Amino acid sequence: MMIKGRPCKVLSISVSKTGKHGHAKCNFLAVDIFTGKKLEDMVPSTHGTTVPIVNKSDWEIIDISEDGELTLMDEGGNQKVDLNLPTIPPGMGDEIRDEWAEGENTVMVTVQAAVGEEAVISFKKENS
Repeated sequence: MMIKGRPCKVLSISVSKTGKHGHAKCNFLAVDIFTGKKLEDMVPSTHGTTVPIVNKSDWEIIDISEDGELTLMDEGGNQKVDLNLPTIPPGMGDEIRDEWAEGENTVMVTVQAAVGEEAVISFKKENS
């Protein structure tokens, strides 16, 4: 769901009793899918909420520049050059660079996209 303009994954929902105006309130505890920050939102149970469309796709690393820019290629041969190594969680970018080993290994990354933002969320080394 969207909280404060950020796409979030809901961790828990608690519902309060109806108040003097007759509406129960839903308290959402969620985590931002890109930054990992916890966010909270309270919505009347009769109101709707917005849900982001989240897409995930797998890409192979072709190159990693000195400053951490990735060159990626999908199964169809399309290239993507507008992503950097992830900074969240800390150390994941360095792990990807180490596994890739200057192109000696094939490393696949999963890119998550929502509301105009994209980020690498996971990786795996392919066995050759």
